[in-house]
Amino acid sequence: MRLLFLCLGWLFVALGVVGAFLPVLPTTPFLLLAVACFARSSPRLEAWLMEHPKFGPPLKNWRREGAISRRAKIATVTLMAASYALFWFGTSPSLWRAMLVAAVMIVPAIFVVTRPEPSN
Repeated sequence: MRLLFLCLGWLFVALGVVGAFLPVLPTTPFLLLAVACFARSSPRLEAWLMEHPKFGPPLKNWRREGAISRRAKIATVTLMAASYALFWFGTSPSLWRAMLVAAVMIVPAIFVVTRPEPSN
């Protein structure tokens, strides 16, 4: 099982790094999964991610408080809205498809917006 969690951790790190450059793919959720996998397989790699200068603070905030920074919330919702606009104007969807995609996108947006902000 340790090897499986180690491999999954690296897969999630790779997806997180790709997500840092592609606005369609999220970064932090994959890194959260990577930290969880590393916690079960390699404390050294878990510490490496948690202490990373760029990715460590949001991971620590989430682990400590379940918190998301205001800046991250704004970026998330803005990119989701831009993605929806691209979908709307790029594909000219039928009304039911546009409503379905909007509903699917609104649920995670509400989740992100309702998380507390870090206390530090």
